[in-house]
Amino acid sequence: MFGFIALNKPSGITSHDCVARVRKILKLKKVGHGGTLDPLATGVLPIAVGSATRLLAFLPEKKAYRAKIRLGVQTTTDDLEGEVISSQVAPNLTLEQVEPLLRQFIGTIPQIPPMYSAIQKDGQRLYDLARKGENVDVPTRNVRIDEIKVINWYSGDFPELEIDIFCGAGTYIRAIARDLGAMLNLGGTLASLIRTESCGMKLSDSITLEQLKLEIEQGTFSLISPDLTLQHLPQITLSETDTKRWFHGQRIAQDLSLLTGSDFVRVHQEGGNLIGIGKLTKTQTYQVLSPKIVLA
Repeated sequence: MFGFIALNKPSGITSHDCVARVRKILKLKKVGHGGTLDPLATGVLPIAVGSATRLLAFLPEKKAYRAKIRLGVQTTTDDLEGEVISSQVAPNLTLEQVEPLLRQFIGTIPQIPPMYSAIQKDGQRLYDLARKGENVDVPTRNVRIDEIKVINWYSGDFPELEIDIFCGAGTYIRAIARDLGAMLNLGGTLASLIRTESCGMKLSDSITLEQLKLEIEQGTFSLISPDLTLQHLPQITLSETDTKRWFHGQRIAQDLSLLTGSDFVRVHQEGGNLIGIGKLTKTQTYQVLSPKIVLA
């Protein structure tokens, strides 16, 4: 088996749990996921099957989420799974006061990840350090947020803002909730999160674990072709001679007329089969195609 699954992750289990369940359903060990979702979150969890696990690093980075942010509440985990640190009612808060602040999140911005996250510091996961009660300076890192759209506003003592967020890899939506609350001097936490797009896969095309199991039992299941998920990479087709060199891990000279705007390309053999991912290096007179992932 070779390809991808756009899994609709349920709430209440980890991404690792999802991988374990897919392994059991498919009766296959070689299964991995592309981009962790918190246990509370639902939505698209890209699953790679077989040798497609080697392609996860080359999938599109663009992600999209629908998030509901609760204002007036601050928690230890920056979502509703954590312990409430502080709360402050804000019945008079309006969308007109909040919406202009969202512009400050657009672009490439510095972000401090939540303390309860899988990021490592000195070889240890931050959530492990947090559970031990250790105070750690979480390093700031740059993330990219392309767009934020307001979907709904729910007024009340603890008003909630529902938004769609389009961003790059590594963006913590919990951190956006936390930082928006800080801007308002009220506190903020993530109330719910659905990932609607990840690695080129959309929620509308996803399947649940139950659907996956049923399709396997009925013999109707099919994997998403790696070529569909790698459409953002240019394609190079090799001759029969160069294909043999490719499978031996040799570099291949390419004409400059084939120059692309991407460092990485999908490599096909004559006849159309995907045989790997290559990296292009330009010289003055030609470009060299070096194998990065060779698929037998």
